[in-house]
Amino acid sequence: MNQEQSLLHRILDHASRPDPYPLYAELRRTPVWHETGGPYVVSGFHDIEQLLHDPRISSDSRNLAKDSGDPLIEAVETGGNDGTGGGPDGGGSGLLPPGFLRLDPPEHDRLRRMANRPFGPPHAPHEVHDMRAELTAVVDGLIDRIGTEADPDDVDLVGSFAYPFPVTVICRLLGVPREDEPRFHIWAEAVAASLDPDPDAPDPTGRLRASHEARLALGGYLADLIEDRRRHPGEDMISKLASGDGPDGPMSTIELLTTSALLLVAGHETTVNLIANGMLTLLRHPAALERLRREPGFAAPLVEELLRYEPPVQLLPQRTPLVPVEVRGTTIPRGASMWLMLAAGNRDPERFTDPERFDPDRRDLRHLGLGSGIHSCFGAPVARLEAQIALSRLACRLERPRLLADPPPYRRNAVLRGPRSLPVACAGVRR
Repeated sequence: MNQEQSLLHRILDHASRPDPYPLYAELRRTPVWHETGGPYVVSGFHDIEQLLHDPRISSDSRNLAKDSGDPLIEAVETGGNDGTGGGPDGGGSGLLPPGFLRLDPPEHDRLRRMANRPFGPPHAPHEVHDMRAELTAVVDGLIDRIGTEADPDDVDLVGSFAYPFPVTVICRLLGVPREDEPRFHIWAEAVAASLDPDPDAPDPTGRLRASHEARLALGGYLADLIEDRRRHPGEDMISKLASGDGPDGPMSTIELLTTSALLLVAGHETTVNLIANGMLTLLRHPAALERLRREPGFAAPLVEELLRYEPPVQLLPQRTPLVPVEVRGTTIPRGASMWLMLAAGNRDPERFTDPERFDPDRRDLRHLGLGSGIHSCFGAPVARLEAQIALSRLACRLERPRLLADPPPYRRNAVLRGPRSLPVACAGVRR
């Protein structure tokens, strides 16, 4: 790697993906890292947490100044148009406008409140808990398939397990036909790739174009699905959101489209990484893997430490101050691009004792692994449950698993960091 590259450039370099943490430690030496023409990068735990709760910080990229230094992020987040979108409600280019994660209050609060109504407390308090038996059955079915169809000397735990499990779950929740996965997988990958700010990623213009085409195709697919659910409603989230009987009224068609797209893509992309990163960490710490096999209750604190130690979302490169904001003596101007390095904050020695050590017995596991503030992970309860069940069942049923490649090959994406594949060998699968 070229040592003359800036620190941020080295962090984004795909060659750093297997272990970016020494670079994060270097980044933390400067509380607000900034180079002329680039973003303001914040890496300390307490600073990030405060900013995530600060109403002066916007998640809407339309508030980015034209000279923010982030043209790729600005183009991606606005869909390459004026941010008004289009599609079934008429007008625009037909691209999906930003979902509620990319909006500020009051729009964000209203849409998130409406999305949460059929999903969790107080209106659906048992929705997640009641999924446990079904999720366990899905997990065991996938492990059974590994035992009967895979070569035990060469099993890819991403392709055979960490990916299909959360995809199945989000399809069940939303009411998306599972057999349509080959179609939306391509679109989801293109959308996720567009979040990566790596300046060395191949063909950035083509990547942006692919993202626009994917958003358009995904919008058309979901529009047809929503119309079908309106004619033939079921017990899924899309059906319930389409009926919209809450105090906020129904979502508009375009709001329902953007919310469904957000939940479909984010509902599996991050959980794939959480499970894959989690199993990789356990295979590197065999004592923790054995303890999980013996103690099912160990899964909850284990997953919290995994969210701190190897978070599936490493950074948030789409924040901007609505007014000048001072952080540790540095003034970040209004409209500037501000990046919050969640994974760096999760290993901040000012917050955690011995932060580079994987320790599921930590007493205080308040972390940034699922964000914080009003934009904290919408699907956090399901993601936690999925990871707990997935890792527990793998620990119980895989006999003497071991890594075949360490480090494994990683996805290019610096934001959604995780193994592209996780090749392992095992002595067999317990029934």
